[in-house]
Amino acid sequence: MNFRHKTPEDLDVNITPLIDVVFLLLIFFMVSTTFDRQSELNIELPEASGEISETESLDIEVFIGPKGEYTINGKTLLNTQIESLLRAMREVAGDNKEPRVIISADKNATHQSVMTAMDAARQLGFLHITFAAVKPE
Repeated sequence: MNFRHKTPEDLDVNITPLIDVVFLLLIFFMVSTTFDRQSELNIELPEASGEISETESLDIEVFIGPKGEYTINGKTLLNTQIESLLRAMREVAGDNKEPRVIISADKNATHQSVMTAMDAARQLGFLHITFAAVKPE
């Protein structure tokens, strides 16, 4: 009879197959993912060179006051709801499907009021949006 204690063997976990599987999953997701940028609005940012561009297209000028009130081509809207903004922009555009929308916002106007004007232009399908800026002295 042999009464000697056997020394326990060290158990090793082989993680090589696990690393292979994770690497294959990484490759699969990298290949199957598309990195396509899509944008809802094509925004034309103005250059501050001070030159005025002469165009013959219809312009819709949206003025946003410091408290968020809207004025479209000199006509002040009664409220700040997007429905009234849509109605007024549709009336000014008439049959023109591609007018240029010029947004002139007061420096104290809220970001939400500017986003509402941009959203209204997008809902009407107006893609040419530009922002008015002043040239610094």
